[in-house]
Amino acid sequence: MIAPVLLGRAAMAIYRLFQNSPLDADVKDVLGQAYERTLRKLSLVDRDDPVTQLVAKKIMDIGQRGVRDPKRLSELTIKELGVE
Repeated sequence: MIAPVLLGRAAMAIYRLFQNSPLDADVKDVLGQAYERTLRKLSLVDRDDPVTQLVAKKIMDIGQRGVRDPKRLSELTIKELGVE
């Protein structure tokens, strides 16, 4: 996965969190996939929407618990945020 900042767009919430994270590239990729999946499921098109920051932080939190499946990370994020 290519971070949006590399595509010439502003960095999205999850990628800003990655900047200060010691996570390896594989884990960042899984978390990034979960982030994108979650935003699609929630129909969040505006990547500058403050809700995207909440989604990113929740995905990072769940990822720190050891969940490494993007689909499961997305499902847990939606459930724990109580938005669906």
